[in-house]
Amino acid sequence: MIKTITVKGLKIGEGAPKICVPMVGETLSELKEEAAHLKTLDLDLVEWRVDFFEHVEEIGKVKEAAEVIRTILADIPLIFTFRSLKEGGEKEISGEYYIELNKLVAETELVDFIDIELFNDEKKVRTLIEIAHGHGVYVILSNHDFEKTPSKEEIVSRLRKAQELGGDLPKMAVMPTSAADVLTLLVATNTMNEQYADRPIITMSMGGKGVISRLAGELFGSALTFGAANKASAPGQVNVLELRKVLNLLHSNL
Repeated sequence: MIKTITVKGLKIGEGAPKICVPMVGETLSELKEEAAHLKTLDLDLVEWRVDFFEHVEEIGKVKEAAEVIRTILADIPLIFTFRSLKEGGEKEISGEYYIELNKLVAETELVDFIDIELFNDEKKVRTLIEIAHGHGVYVILSNHDFEKTPSKEEIVSRLRKAQELGGDLPKMAVMPTSAADVLTLLVATNTMNEQYADRPIITMSMGGKGVISRLAGELFGSALTFGAANKASAPGQVNVLELRKVLNLLHSNL
């Protein structure tokens, strides 16, 4: 039985996939404008992609921005994500600062989720998860492959690893080079969901070829999908308004 996660009244892991929209502002002023705009949209969660933020390496300014965003998006679940360069992010920081940044933000309790990349030191990942949980913050344990789509077995293996390490939402994003690659991701998602998952999972096939995976999560087992308001944070993200229409259409026929 897959357990759902409820944050600010939003139940993840039940019904249609929930829609998350990224914030990619580089300055505090841009982030304020972006947050105010996102508040007017039909979305479920917001992801602050802090790797776009010009002051990401100054923890005090990150905290200040988080306080501003939290005030504007008071009732909307908020994900804090620093996406590393090797997994498709905007910039690179040291491994030590990456851990410290996520630790300190979790301790502020200004966010509802932190996104931690699976391929970090396992002991440090476990420690971060423990700290986050101690402050009532959930953990998305993620992996992104922007070059290829691994085998079905490898995708399932990585999702299971994220679950075993204690991630509340195991996440896997892959890049397809063919329709067959998209099917591989969908079959892997279905296998994980039906055979191994005891919590909601997030999967997607990126780029234009993979758009169907961002729409069909309810059927195959992905509990959350990412849409775009203005600027997409990853290839293949669909406009949030169009995304909601399609998700509702599919949900009403299942």
